[in-house]
Parts: sequence; structure tokens; C-alpha cells
Amino acid sequence: GYTDLPTAVNITWSSINFKTILQWQPKPSGYFYTVEIHGQTSDVKRKCILTSETECDVTDALRNVKETYRAHILSVKPAEMDNFEEPPFEVSEKFTPYSQTVIGKPEIKDFSQKGSKLNVVFKDPLTPYIFPNGSFMSIQDIFQHDLEYKLYYWKDQSSGKKDVTTKSHNFEVSVDSGKNYCFYVQGIIPSRREDRNGQESRVLCTSVGRNIFDEYGTEVFIILAVIAVAVITLAIVLPVVLCKRKKAKKARAVREKELLNGV
Repeated sequence: GYTDLPTAVNITWSSINFKTILQWQPKPSGYFYTVEIHGQTSDVKRKCILTSETECDVTDALRNVKETYRAHILSVKPAEMDNFEEPPFEVSEKFTPYSQTVIGKPEIKDFSQKGSKLNVVFKDPLTPYIFPNGSFMSIQDIFQHDLEYKLYYWKDQSSGKKDVTTKSHNFEVSVDSGKNYCFYVQGIIPSRREDRNGQESRVLCTSVGRNIFDEYGTEVFIILAVIAVAVITLAIVLPVVLCKRKKAKKARAVREKELLNGV
């Protein structure tokens, strides 16, 4: 019977950009799991029926992202699914997608540094949810004005960061002309008490002020200086040597002529 079946432990919600995975333990042996999603106002939805896995993608059962849900993980035997006896189950912590999903990494589409202006253009992460026309909703489509972005930027090879905030999809900030800057973008939900900061985009750097000395340092300067000194020295010494050789050759020719005349 059901009474001997273990129930799930260590139940956790994992959610990024509203793609939500439920995970638990232990691996079943001789029985299966079925997941039920219970919302405050919505009907119960069953997912991953008779699964031997210990995780379940419950994204499409959480479409009302502002509702709070609990998951019931049932331990069941297939032969007894139609039995009137309620199978043993364990209940998860509450989960509200709108306030708990992690904001994923923004994608940097383009950036440029012209003079004293740094421009950065980026895209919102997409969610698994779609519009009626079949296109995917972005996190901006769901969070609307609750979502903002921060640009963190700093001079290349410096540790002092500055930041600016926007609710659009581009930044324009003033920087020192001719200096390289590195930066990343991060989504933020200021209204949240927890999980306010999203994942950071990859770090990118401009290269307008970069030259061979930035890339390779003083070693290149020393090598170039040695080459320059050698070239200058050669330019000075070679004419002197050639001139002396020419004079010596002329003097030798005169002496030879004098010797011939004496004979």
C-alpha cells in the first residue's frame, strides 16, 4: 500500500526568466512521482505524471505569474492510481514567479565609444511564455515599469566603478576621451525585498584608445627605443666611415701616382 512509500524531501524551486523547474529527492525505487500544482485561485494542474525523475518543468502551470503556488509531490504506484486512497505526498514552500524568478543576463547588441560618449544597446532576456502571434514575451513585457537596468562601467585596468540606471534599452554616458572602458548590464526589480538584482551580462571593453603600448607594455617601448638608437647611430656612423674610406682611397691613389712619376 501507500503507507510504505517514501515521500519527497529537499523540494526546491529553480526559476530563471520564468522558466521554472521543481526539484526534489530521493530517486524512486518501486514507485513513481506525480506533481500537482496548487494555486490560490486556479485549478489544480498535474505535471510529470508517473515520473521516475526527481525534477519537473512546471513553467506552463504557472502562467498567472503573480499568483502564489505550492507543489504537492505525490508518491504513487501505477496500479493504485485509480484507488480512492490518497497517496502520500510532500508539500513545497510557496512560490510566486513574479517576485521570485531570477532575472537572466541581458544581451549586449551593440556598443561604441566616440569621443567622450559611450553608447551601449542591449536586449531583454526572453521568457518561455508567448503572445497570441507566437512571439516570445520578454521579461520587460511581463514586469513593465517594475523592471529597470543598470550599466556598470569603469576605466580599463581600473577598479573604480560608476553606474547609471535606465528603463529603456540603451545607455549613453560621458567618459574620458581616448581612454578605454569596460562595462556590463544588469536587470533590477527595485520593488522586490529579495532577489532584486538579476544576472550580469558578459563584460565587454572598448578599444578606441588602445595602442601597442597598452597591449604589450614597456617591453615594446624598450625594443623600439633600441632599434631607433641603432638606426640613428647607423645613420651617423655610416656616412663618416664611407667618407673616411673615400679619403683613404683618394690618398692611396695620389701616393701611387707619385711613386709612378718618381720612377
